[in-house]
Amino acid sequence: MSTEGASTTLTRVDLLFLKDRIERWIRFGKPVSEVDHDRRRRTVGFAPGAVFCFVRWRAGEYGTVQSRIAVLRAFTPGTPFTIYPEVAPGAEILLNIAGWSKVQQVLEAIDGVERGGFAPEHVAPDYWRHVGARVAVGLPPRTYDRARHRAWLVRRSLFA
Repeated sequence: MSTEGASTTLTRVDLLFLKDRIERWIRFGKPVSEVDHDRRRRTVGFAPGAVFCFVRWRAGEYGTVQSRIAVLRAFTPGTPFTIYPEVAPGAEILLNIAGWSKVQQVLEAIDGVERGGFAPEHVAPDYWRHVGARVAVGLPPRTYDRARHRAWLVRRSLFA
């Protein structure tokens, strides 16, 4: 991945790994840049409009104190965005879930998308909103299938 000439329009995500204490990682998405700061810290950059999944986990003396998963769409100049921790300048939030059992449900939904033969970063953004809404109220998300994906591709081509 390129680390030079990174555009200021990239959405940058700070990742960290401190064994048994803090983990921040990308579950899916394709960074276009990466800078390693040291063995534990790196920053990845996403092109405008790219969709990616960011997972944050932190432990305390007695176990997990924070687990959060977000599916985000990278900042595009001229469009609204939300400030999100460790993401600069910010991103559009498609899904934002906290709590380990709910994070697990989202990870299972991502696995299901991949089992269906789809790259999670290329599925309909509305699907991630659907997953977040369903998981937040304790319902299982619907399966992402070929018909839903085909509808997304047609809709995207009409508004492109």
